[in-house]
Amino acid sequence: MNEPTLQIFNESSVSIPLDQASARKIISLIEEQEEVTFAFVEVVYVDEDEIVLINMDHLDRDYVTDIISFKYDESPEGNSGIEGTLFCCAPRISEQAEEFGETTENEFRRILIHGLLHLIGYDDQTAEDKKRMTELEDKYLSQFQENK
Repeated sequence: MNEPTLQIFNESSVSIPLDQASARKIISLIEEQEEVTFAFVEVVYVDEDEIVLINMDHLDRDYVTDIISFKYDESPEGNSGIEGTLFCCAPRISEQAEEFGETTENEFRRILIHGLLHLIGYDDQTAEDKKRMTELEDKYLSQFQENK
């Protein structure tokens, strides 16, 4: 299996505690267990103002959020060659880590996992969907930590 192209950009004022190797490991875990393949994943860390602009422009929502996922290919059999961009609000993720009593590293990992799950088709619009995504985030975060 070819390794996906992974690009990480930090356009925020926050130091990002997630390196390429860790991100690749997370991608591999999800590919293996969800039986999907990623071809291209771009992760862009931005500040609050930028995430609000993206949220307004694309989702008509005027608030700060931790992540917005864009999948390029919307084909129904989209389990191979998945491509997408994850816009992550670095300051918000850092705040959430503190709010949840989580390490900053783990919260950044969780948000990456969350975005990747969105790219493969998971949703969090209902309480049941949100619960399922949280369970998967916990599972992959735990597996990542066991195999570090």
